[in-house]
Amino acid sequence: MSYLVGVTALWAFSFSLIGVYLSGQVDNHFAVLLRVALALLIFLPFLRPSLLSGRERLALMGLGALQLGLMYTFFYHSFLLLSVPEVLLFTIFTPVYIALLDDLLFKRFTPIYLITALLAVIGAGVIRFDGVDSGFWLGFLVVQGANLCFALGQVGYRRLVTVRAAALPWHNVFGWFFLGALAVALPAFLLFGDPQALPSTPVQWGVLAWLGLIASGVGYFAWNQGAAKVDAGTLAVMNNLLVPAGLLVNLLIWNRDVDLARLSLGGAIMLASLALNHWWLGRRRIAPA
Repeated sequence: MSYLVGVTALWAFSFSLIGVYLSGQVDNHFAVLLRVALALLIFLPFLRPSLLSGRERLALMGLGALQLGLMYTFFYHSFLLLSVPEVLLFTIFTPVYIALLDDLLFKRFTPIYLITALLAVIGAGVIRFDGVDSGFWLGFLVVQGANLCFALGQVGYRRLVTVRAAALPWHNVFGWFFLGALAVALPAFLLFGDPQALPSTPVQWGVLAWLGLIASGVGYFAWNQGAAKVDAGTLAVMNNLLVPAGLLVNLLIWNRDVDLARLSLGGAIMLASLALNHWWLGRRRIAPA
């Protein structure tokens, strides 16, 4: 779980950096392409193709295409259809998808995971619900596309790890993940990108370098490693803890208005869902055979 907590703190800065320095100033497709390309550069020198079969390499590339390439394509497009509060509101359904997809892939049904995921959704909703306008359904569906891609990528990675030896050096194969993301990001930029809206200041280039090398490169590797080490309920709750973490960073550094009462209440609900999940896991471990 330490992986997930660390990446949550890391990604909490990303929302504000994108909103302050990139959104509406730099072409979204180029931003995604550069983030993926820089992340790939970190892992390319470590890549050992012989460690995975051809089928496993394709599977890891598919997960990267889903979790990073397609997810960002949906996510950035949603800002053309919705306001920022609406986008943030609609991302809170990811934990429910994780709980359901994890049970589906592992051929089981665990009601407690769905309960804790729904509690996490309620907590994030308390924090982010600012009301929605009429005519937002297309935007809602686009955001759900992003949520499903992110959830499928995480659950799929958990499934891949379970069928491989625990001792497999994942840093030697994770480059395939970013190659899959690049296979989506590059055509998306060539087809839909705006070459006239490239970064124009050293700050913008610096932010993109940080997002690519650290937030994407280190962040996605650590997040997926953490996702493979925890149960689905914990993973579902941690997905929505990014909301209060991102708001806190925005408040402390950029002094944006945040409803502290709602932030505290929503965060408490999400922490309660995490505590409920750990309590249930503890009971399951000590239950008589």
